[in-house]
Amino acid sequence: MVVMSKEKFDYFINGEKGKYEVVIGLEVHAQVLSNSKLFSGSSTKFGADPNKQVSLIDSAFPGMLPVINEECVKQAVRTGLGLNAKINNYSVFDRKNYFYADLPQGYQISQYKNPIVGEGKVLLDMPYGSKEIGIERLHLEQDAGKSIHDMDPSSTYVDLNRSGIALMEIVSKPDLRSPDEVNAYIKKLRTIMRYLGTCDGNMQEGSLRADVNVSVRIVGDKKFGTRCEIKNVNSIKFMQMAIEYEANRQVKLLEEGKQIDQETRLFDTKKNETRSMRSKEDAHDYRYFPDPDLLPLKLEQKLIDDLKKSLPELPDSKKERFIQEYGLNSYEANVLVSEKEISDYYEEAAKLSDKKLVATWMMGDLFAMLNDKALNISNSPISAKNFAELVQSIKSGDISGRIAKEVFEIMVESGDNPKKIIESKGMKQQSDPKELEKMINEILLKNKDKVDQYKAGKEKLFGFFVGQVMKLSGGKANPQLTNEILKKLLKG
Repeated sequence: MVVMSKEKFDYFINGEKGKYEVVIGLEVHAQVLSNSKLFSGSSTKFGADPNKQVSLIDSAFPGMLPVINEECVKQAVRTGLGLNAKINNYSVFDRKNYFYADLPQGYQISQYKNPIVGEGKVLLDMPYGSKEIGIERLHLEQDAGKSIHDMDPSSTYVDLNRSGIALMEIVSKPDLRSPDEVNAYIKKLRTIMRYLGTCDGNMQEGSLRADVNVSVRIVGDKKFGTRCEIKNVNSIKFMQMAIEYEANRQVKLLEEGKQIDQETRLFDTKKNETRSMRSKEDAHDYRYFPDPDLLPLKLEQKLIDDLKKSLPELPDSKKERFIQEYGLNSYEANVLVSEKEISDYYEEAAKLSDKKLVATWMMGDLFAMLNDKALNISNSPISAKNFAELVQSIKSGDISGRIAKEVFEIMVESGDNPKKIIESKGMKQQSDPKELEKMINEILLKNKDKVDQYKAGKEKLFGFFVGQVMKLSGGKANPQLTNEILKKLLKG
């Protein structure tokens, strides 16, 4: 029996001499941002008591007919446009037949051969360069309810609040080759949808989850291996862990001369392993047929064109603009466009102060503070305007970088304007050349022996003189100006 450690996995799949490569495709289920469900007027608000947001349509009472939600259709089109995808003027809703206790109709209204959105692409920025991931399709479908197994040892409870909520299933092509690429892909999808306002991407609330298809094959082989689908993974971290385990498991089977069964599996987050759920269904097993209660969806081209014109600036375009307009490097621009709120904050501050210095302080002190306090940029205790004023105070020489950190900490606690803090606490930097020269001459007179040593070649003493100036000025001497004056006077 072959026992495969993590190191062995890296050798077989990720190492330079890797024998196998992992092939990954994702079916991402993104909840459409809308006030009501796909075919009923029930609320989609998160956190309601069980079965409080359920209509007769959601609970499949006989005779109740679905009515399409126009806003959900527009949201799907916006998302398709954001993914550089083909929007289909003609699409059909189908019945996908299967039985679950939390699927009261006994079928799911979905789309099969005629989806609302066709092929598209997503561009990833990886350490080894850009990589394009193909989108196979995006279709609309309704969510099922939720089965709750841990409320009673002998019973399962069903909550139908999610039943009928609109989902966009975004199916990638099998272009992903590592857990890291999956991480980047999910984050990029989520960023695009948040910019568009079509999905909030809150994975902890079930708004974004994925079925992960994993197979392995010998490096260089053009034929795909047997794939296994890992159902309903609801965090990026768990997706990465599940892929590593599953690829490892499949390689191990192949190395033992065994066969991989096509099946659906679940990821056990406590044991960090996938386990078999059922044999993998093919499309014909679901007995798809057009839903007789819903007419085909026909979109006028004018509607698509109008929606395209109304799209906001998307991450890739904004990144290029930040590089060109604000002089950021690719890494800085990537970080600052990763969330729309972050890019908005940066741009507001950058227009009022030094663009590069704003980026540096945002990605350093500001992000560290937000992370430490578990805050988002949208509820930062420091406004973009005040942040810009702090950076401008550094740039103008009013305060040093060291004093700026003290001011920053006070701003976090008080939310006050930095200029008010600097003035009230007497923190303004000494930048008057005459005053600094007077102070430095006084220090040099008191330390003639060290001046002689410096002139004799002991140049490390320069730091001593700087320290004395800082001590005498209470840390308020302008460092750059201090250095310039010191060098001039020590040469005399």
